[in-house]
Amino acid sequence: MNNRNISTNIAIVSGILQVIGSESRMRILLAIGAGEACVCNLEEILGYRQAYISQQLMVLREAGLLDSRREGRYIFYTLVKPEILGLFENAAKIARVNMTDLELAFQVKQCASTDCLAAISDPLPGENA
Repeated sequence: MNNRNISTNIAIVSGILQVIGSESRMRILLAIGAGEACVCNLEEILGYRQAYISQQLMVLREAGLLDSRREGRYIFYTLVKPEILGLFENAAKIARVNMTDLELAFQVKQCASTDCLAAISDPLPGENA
């Protein structure tokens, strides 16, 4: 492998670390965890404004870390590579932080927002459930 390829690979890895190095993006990724979450769910869990969450989700999607699916008016996000949680776990070990506490603080298996739950169970006319 030549120096150019090594430099390119280092730049790619560095870029991913920069994206996930943001505290708010790490919180979002932990909240999504191995499941999925919609913006309103992330609002409730994290206490951030919808616009701010949407901006951070865009950065994570552009980095190839999130996938999404639409259901009614709502978009649900999942991790493209759940292995990223392992990266957080290793970083927590290095920092001597209990990763289980971090994961439990953010993960919610189902959206708690009544608006979202209503939209899923009662889609707009012409939309599939």
